[in-house]
Amino acid sequence: MAKKSSKFLKEFKEFAVKGNMFDMAIGVIIGGVFKDLVSSFTNNIIMPIISIFTGSIDFSSWKIRLPSLFGDKINPETGEVIENYLCFGDFLSAVISFLILAFVIFMMVKGMNRLRELGKKKEEEAPAPPPEPSNEEKLLTEIRDLLKK
Repeated sequence: MAKKSSKFLKEFKEFAVKGNMFDMAIGVIIGGVFKDLVSSFTNNIIMPIISIFTGSIDFSSWKIRLPSLFGDKINPETGEVIENYLCFGDFLSAVISFLILAFVIFMMVKGMNRLRELGKKKEEEAPAPPPEPSNEEKLLTEIRDLLKK
């Protein structure tokens, strides 16, 4: 058991020292900021443009009142009926944000794959040096040259 835990700690240390953990942390931080950027883009630019075509309706106000199955709930402090809503407008906004984010990530991955392919092609295009002749070929070449004299 001690060997397994020490092996685990050794692997974790190698992982942390190699920089993978730092790369992952940077990716998470950038991803979080990028998510906020896409959410802002969706809520402040895309959704208002869509609202133009839907009659200036605010998507966050798109909701359906759900019926009370066991009678209305009443707020004891105000005496008002507490209504239950299914808010699908906010969900629609989140779906649009997800699609934009997924598309951008897809384009980034596609671009990185193209760069990798270009790097591989350049390596492949470099001509390989001709293989060195074997000892038998060298010996036959020497014999041929001697016979020509």
